[in-house]
Amino acid sequence: MAEIKDPENTIIIELKDGNVVIELLPDVAPQHSARMKELARGGEYDNVAFHRVIDGFMAQTGDVANGDMEDEFNLRMAGTGGSSLPNVPAEFSKLPHDRGTIGAARSASPDSANSQFFINFKDNSFLNGQYTVYGRVIEGMEHVDAIQRGEPPANPDRMISVKVAADA
Repeated sequence: MAEIKDPENTIIIELKDGNVVIELLPDVAPQHSARMKELARGGEYDNVAFHRVIDGFMAQTGDVANGDMEDEFNLRMAGTGGSSLPNVPAEFSKLPHDRGTIGAARSASPDSANSQFFINFKDNSFLNGQYTVYGRVIEGMEHVDAIQRGEPPANPDRMISVKVAADA
């Protein structure tokens, strides 16, 4: 397993093929990092579908309102919601959207991020300065690469569980 330097700011996502370890970047995006930890600790991300997965681009998940595949799941609604918490304002930085970085998904408004996020399959420099980067995959990117593609995928993959490493 990857060396976890800061368990309080490390997320472990269990996928069907194995774990994905994400190092959060609270020094760069403190509010987004805190939101991910809060939702993970509340079990909100467990069983949430990857509802938008574009080959050569990114895998999007995190719709805790409509994406829970164990709770009245409707694939057409997945990706349209967030959490019951207020939106998080943009925390743009100079960090590039490189392969394996975590970006905050949002609507047209820069300050509309809530619970959804995406993992970049490749370097997506056109996103730089437009979406908040708040983490990076440090282990398990091969499992992200294996996520079922589609907008939405016919048989979506899910995050089986999401935990803060300090609690695991």
